[in-house]
Amino acid sequence: MSVVKDLILQADDELRYPTSGELRSMAAFLNDGDRRVRVARVLTENERKIVDESAKQLFTRKPDYVAPGGNAYGQKQRAQCLRDFSWYLRLVTYGGLAGSTSFIESTGLIGAREMYNSLGVPMPGMVEAMRCLKQASIALLSPDDAQFISPFFDYLIQGMQTST
Repeated sequence: MSVVKDLILQADDELRYPTSGELRSMAAFLNDGDRRVRVARVLTENERKIVDESAKQLFTRKPDYVAPGGNAYGQKQRAQCLRDFSWYLRLVTYGGLAGSTSFIESTGLIGAREMYNSLGVPMPGMVEAMRCLKQASIALLSPDDAQFISPFFDYLIQGMQTST
């Protein structure tokens, strides 16, 4: 959901009009639309580059992940790992566009946590992978745009840390 939709639904649930503060929040969100789209465009157009750089960083830091017995050992497992990198990058991009972490929470943390635990994927490894994804992403952005999108990555990373 977006900030605007969240605020409207909250006001409607309470059978009231949005407050002046809520209206200011909506206006700020709408005025920031160009930046949201610009950041989303950079992340979208550079997905492959970001994913490849993230994997390079992660597997340099944690070579045991791609060694025999590691969770990313073999072509199939590595491809699945990179697929997940792309998926999380998309979730963060959606969060930035919507100005909300609700989709990251419901889809990227709650459901994925259960999946990774059932597959035996160590969550500390996923946390490190998301740090690499953040670093590779913000390297392509202006400092202002990096500051804008960083909280969405941080929310994802923090959520994964609490599940370890």
